[in-house]
Amino acid sequence: MPIEQLAQRGDRALAFGPMRPVGLTDPRTGRRPYAVVQLRQDNLAGTVYNMVGFQTNLKWPVQKEVFRLIPGLENATFFRLGQMHRNTFINAPQLLDATMQYRHRPGLWFAGQITGVEGYVGNIGTGLLAGVNAARHMHGQAPLVLPPATMLGALAHYVAHAEPKYFQPMKANFGILPDLDPPVREKRARAAAYVQRGRAALDALLLNEVYWGEIRHGEWKAAGESLGNLADG
Repeated sequence: MPIEQLAQRGDRALAFGPMRPVGLTDPRTGRRPYAVVQLRQDNLAGTVYNMVGFQTNLKWPVQKEVFRLIPGLENATFFRLGQMHRNTFINAPQLLDATMQYRHRPGLWFAGQITGVEGYVGNIGTGLLAGVNAARHMHGQAPLVLPPATMLGALAHYVAHAEPKYFQPMKANFGILPDLDPPVREKRARAAAYVQRGRAALDALLLNEVYWGEIRHGEWKAAGESLGNLADG
C-alpha cells in the first residue's frame, strides 16, 4: 500500500506500519524509539541504502522533499526514487493444477508471483515444486501433488482450487491449512500441531515415492534399506 495512503489513516498510522520499531533499541538511550525508518544496505561499500516499506505514488520531487524531513536524511542523495510494484498474476484456478502444471498443455509449468502466490518463501517454493515436477515429466513420472496439510501443498491447493471469480493472491498462513481434528485452542500448541501434521504428511509422501521408485527399478534391497532409514528417521 502506498505510504501516503497509510499516512492518511491517522497521525500515528505509520508508527504501527512500516515505521514500527519492533526489536530495535536506540543505542543512545537504551529505549525503544517511537518510530523508525529502516534502511537496508544495497551495495558492498555501504554507501547505498534502501528505505524499507516505502512504496509510493508521490511524484519524485515531492518524495525528495518529504524524505528529507526525516532526521538524518536532510542531505541524502537519492539514486532511485520510489514507485509502486505491479502485481500481475493469472487466474490460476482456471489454468493450473496443484502441481503448477498448465491444465490444457502438459509440460508447461508456472511458478512464483504470477501463479497468485505471495511472499519470497512461497514463490521460491512454487519454483521448487514446478522444477521437480518438470524433471519428473521429462523422465515419464507422474507429477507430485504435495499434501494440503503442508504449507506449500496448501498454497498449491489454493491457487488450483480457489473460486476463479474472486481469486486473489495468497501468502503462507495457517488459515489455508485444513482444520485440526480435534481442534487445538492454545495458539502455540496449535501452530506446533500444524507443523507436526505437515511433517508427517510429507514424510508419508516421500516414503511412498522412495518405495515405488526403488521397486520400479528392481532394487529390492535398496528399497528395503531406504524404507528402514526413513522409518527410523
